[in-house]
Amino acid sequence: MNTGENVARRLQAVVKPVFAKRVAVWFVLVAVSVVGRLWQPAWNVTPLLGAAIASGAAFSHPAVAASVPLTALAVSNLALPGYGDGWKGLVMAAVIALALSWPVLLGGFVRRRRVATMIGGALAGSLVFYLSTNFATWLLTDMYPHTAEGLLACYVAALPFFRWMPVGDVLWTLAFVGGLSACRGTADSTEQIPHETTAAA
Repeated sequence: MNTGENVARRLQAVVKPVFAKRVAVWFVLVAVSVVGRLWQPAWNVTPLLGAAIASGAAFSHPAVAASVPLTALAVSNLALPGYGDGWKGLVMAAVIALALSWPVLLGGFVRRRRVATMIGGALAGSLVFYLSTNFATWLLTDMYPHTAEGLLACYVAALPFFRWMPVGDVLWTLAFVGGLSACRGTADSTEQIPHETTAAA
């Protein structure tokens, strides 16, 4: 066996476990997110944002990372009320999807596994979700006057729903990232191939 074949076999032995690990992490994050959202949707203590941050740390490609919260959102929506009819419902769905998927971009910071960074990222995600979704509610519905006072009233009315969201986002983020760390690194970690130093027979 020559050196090239030997390296190819070693590479294959490394790639398969790494790929399997990434797939397992993806499914676990999606499954926990779906169950968690359906379990307690009323308090907004859901794992979606925490899963987005954790997937950003676990997967280097943003599209793969974003597929975690987006898939969990789509699956759980099958058992929850919709966002409305017509184009306004589609716009609201898009705003929610973007608000829950952008935190994957924080993954690079979270990989450092600093608690302050995780908490800051989770709180930032909560605030962006609160501001963007309620702005969309004010803009797309007739629930509030389309004035500055109406927008302020919309944000004030949403505060009881926002009350527990930051707490849940922080706890879920710490749980997900801590779980990945406990599994000896994220799914984005790579294995080193030993350098071939001997000639093949």
